Amino acid sequence: MSINTVIFDFDGTVADTNGVVINSWQHTYKTLLGSEAPEAEIVKTFGEPLALSMEKAFPETPVDEAIAIYRGYQVNHFEEMIAPFEGMDQLIKDLKEKNYRVGIVTSRMRNTTMQGLEKFGLVPYIDDIVTCDDTSKHKPDPEPVLISLAHFGIQPEEAIMIGDSMFDIKCAHNAGVKAVLVDWAIAVSREELDGPDGPDFTIKTAGELLNII
Repeated sequence: MSINTVIFDFDGTVADTNGVVINSWQHTYKTLLGSEAPEAEIVKTFGEPLALSMEKAFPETPVDEAIAIYRGYQVNHFEEMIAPFEGMDQLIKDLKEKNYRVGIVTSRMRNTTMQGLEKFGLVPYIDDIVTCDDTSKHKPDPEPVLISLAHFGIQPEEAIMIGDSMFDIKCAHNAGVKAVLVDWAIAVSREELDGPDGPDFTIKTAGELLNII
């Protein structure tokens, strides 16, 4: 079967949210613990559901309280601090022109996902969106991608997923979908890239995806 559907992660893949995510974490660390954390520790959480990351980072704080601090900062800075990665907005438009269906599968909440897509002018080009609000299990569990496949009514071999973290790659593989890693990912080590759970493809530029599919 040929690929007819392209599923994108949002944070770190379509949208450069690295700055606002790191700043939101540091604000939470300073509020709860009085000091910032090493940036590398924050980067390790990229792609992981926020509640799980918060539970591990702040075991003495109710997770809802930690998340409220994080999101309180982020909601006030999100739109001003994000931008699409170079070529990603045009890639999505090109895919639609070539009659591919386009989905988003993200661990982000729906409200800020939509806020970002609206800022980038991409809402009309997205056929389906699965967020953390729509799933009971999260990446790397296959459920988010399986929900997307069900929405499209397709088999795993008809889709390909593009992401920036091992959570994305494993989620896709666990759902039987081929996975592409973007070269601008900052949360994947060389060992992970070359390991048994590594991506099927890596792209250095957005447009390279068209050569793969």
